Amino acid sequence: MSKEDHLMWEKFREDPKNTLQPEDFELICKLHAKYFNHRYYKPCTCNPKEIKRWISQLNEYYLKE
Repeated sequence: MSKEDHLMWEKFREDPKNTLQPEDFELICKLHAKYFNHRYYKPCTCNPKEIKRWISQLNEYYLKE
C-alpha cells in the first residue's frame, strides 16, 4: 500500500463503526479497486456482505505491509 493509502486505512480502522459514512464507503471502493485490480464500482448497499468482505480483504492487505 502506498504511504498515503496506508495512513487513510489506518485512520479508518481506528474508529470502528456500525454504519459507513459516504466518504468511508468511497474509500473502501477506491482502495479495493486499486489493490485488488478491478474496475472501480460501488456495490449495492442493500446487501452489505460484499462491502464487509472488501473491508476484511483490505485489512489483511494492510496488515501484510
